Amino acid sequence: MSGNRFGTLFQYTSWGESHGPAIGVVVDGVPPRIPLNEADIQAFLDERKPGGSRFVTQRKEPDRVEILSGVFDGLTTGTPISLLIRNEDARSKDYGDIKDKFRPGHADYTMQAKYGIRDYRGGGRSSARETACRVAAGAIARKILTHQIGEFVSISGFVAQIGPHCADPARYDPAQRNENPFFALDPAIVPVWEDFLDQTRKNGSSAGALVEVRAKGIPAGLGAPVLRKLDADLAHAMMSINAVKGVEIGAGFGAVTLSGADNADDIRIGEDGKTPMFLSNHAGGVLGGISSGQEVVVRMAVKPTSSILTPKQTIDANGNETEIVTKGRHDPCVGIRAVPVAEAMMACVLADHWLMHKAQCL
Repeated sequence: MSGNRFGTLFQYTSWGESHGPAIGVVVDGVPPRIPLNEADIQAFLDERKPGGSRFVTQRKEPDRVEILSGVFDGLTTGTPISLLIRNEDARSKDYGDIKDKFRPGHADYTMQAKYGIRDYRGGGRSSARETACRVAAGAIARKILTHQIGEFVSISGFVAQIGPHCADPARYDPAQRNENPFFALDPAIVPVWEDFLDQTRKNGSSAGALVEVRAKGIPAGLGAPVLRKLDADLAHAMMSINAVKGVEIGAGFGAVTLSGADNADDIRIGEDGKTPMFLSNHAGGVLGGISSGQEVVVRMAVKPTSSILTPKQTIDANGNETEIVTKGRHDPCVGIRAVPVAEAMMACVLADHWLMHKAQCL
C-alpha cells in the first residue's frame, strides 16, 4: 500500500491498523537541537483521543505516546523520530456480524476492490484511528515552527457548524475553546449542539460539521507558485483527513458572491511606517500560493459519521443484497475530534514549507 508518507523536507510515515497491537509514526527531516519530550506530544493527543465526552466514541484509548528514537537528552538529534501508540481498547468482536458486508459510506468496498483483501475490524488502515499518528507528527511540526520562527506562532481550530446549526462569529471568544466538548468559540451554540446531537444519537444517526483552523504568526514567503502553492498543499492535507469532503481557503466558496472590488484585500502601511497592513483577509493569508504574513485560514466540511444504527441497504462479499446495522462505539459527529487533526495537518504543511523556504531563500 502506497500513500502513507507525507511531506517533502518535513516528512512523516504512519503505520498500523485500528485493531492491531499498536499504531505509530516515523517523523523525518526534523532539525537537530529542538527541545522535545513525550509531554509535548501527549498534550495534543489528549485532545484527539476518544471517550472525552458523550458526543464522541466511547472507545477508551489513553493514546500514550512513546518516543523510541531521534531524541537524546531532551533534544532532537536530526535523525528519524519514531513514535509508538499502543491500542488498548479494541473490540474486534463488534465487527464479527458484518465482516462479509460492505458498510455504506466506508472504504470497505473500495479497499476490497483495490487490494482483494481488507481488515474488517474497524476499517483497518482506513480507520480514523490513524489520525492519532498525524496529531503526534503535528506536535513535532509545531515545535519546529515555534523554535525557529518564534513562540508567537499559534495554530488553533474550532467547530463552526454542526448539522444545520451555525455558531455566530460575532460571539467568538477564543477563551471558550477548551471550555466545552466541541472546541466551540461561541458559548451560546453549545447547548444547541448538545440537544441536537443527543437527539441525533437517539435517532440512530449522525451529523456533519464545519471545522475552521487558523494559523497566526506565519511570515510572508512560504509556498511557491505553480505546483507547490501553500494553499494547494493545505487543501491536499485537509482532504486527506478521514470524512473530509470539502476544503476552502479564506472566503473560499463565498468568494463566488463577492465582486472583484470586495474580494481584493486592500493594503496600506502599518503604524510602524514600513510593515504592510491588509484591510481584510478574503485570501485566507495566501496570495499566489505564497503566505502573505496574514492569518492563514482554512475550513473543511466533515461528512456525517457513516457508522450508524439505522439499517442501510448494501451487498456482501458474495454479491448478495442485504441490510446492515453498524454496532459498536462510534462518533455521532466525527467532525468534533477532527479539530486537533486539522490543526496537526496545518502544522505539518507549514513546517514543511518553512524548511523548504529556508533551503532556498535563507
